[in-house]
Amino acid sequence: MSRAVKRALDVALAGAGLVLSAPLWPIIAAAIRIDSSGPIFYGQSRVGEAGRHFMVLKFRSMVADAERGRGPLQADVDDPRITRVGRVLRATAMDELPQLWNIFRGDMSFVGPRALRPEEIEVDGRGASVPLDAIPGFLQRCTVPPGLTGIAQIYAPRDVSRRQKFRFDLLYIRRRSLRVDICLILLSFWITMRGTWEARERKF
Repeated sequence: MSRAVKRALDVALAGAGLVLSAPLWPIIAAAIRIDSSGPIFYGQSRVGEAGRHFMVLKFRSMVADAERGRGPLQADVDDPRITRVGRVLRATAMDELPQLWNIFRGDMSFVGPRALRPEEIEVDGRGASVPLDAIPGFLQRCTVPPGLTGIAQIYAPRDVSRRQKFRFDLLYIRRRSLRVDICLILLSFWITMRGTWEARERKF
């Protein structure tokens, strides 16, 4: 699939998504504000194509200052930092609606490896903290735009290591095509409609 075709698909879908989801934004914002104190949006720096950093906005799904004393670790399924409204937002992926703007402006694509935080770490089996850029496959996954959804996002359970998730990302990079992208987008819509992003089981 050419870059032009992929970009055209991204612009069309992101534009439609922003328009169609606009009525939900004030409802989500009000629910977040009522449920817990803190900002409505949460900004994060992410690593994009060729290692370029860009800023994404998400609807806040955790308590304010959630990383205090813990650092930028990935959330667990039963993470106590996630708010009641946040659990609904994460299960339906509505916390990531603001990232449609990142897709529209070209920071991201609809399908690709997940956009990771530059300072994110993972705790290995020995309990040691490992930066993500030290995990095999990190550089290869930076050769394409990051995506809102992808093979790893759909098929890799949350508790799988980043090393395993990077293998899913490399599989996508090798096999990416218009057909693959459309299939992954349709699967993502299905998971969103069912509200099961936080309750997926291993499929491979």
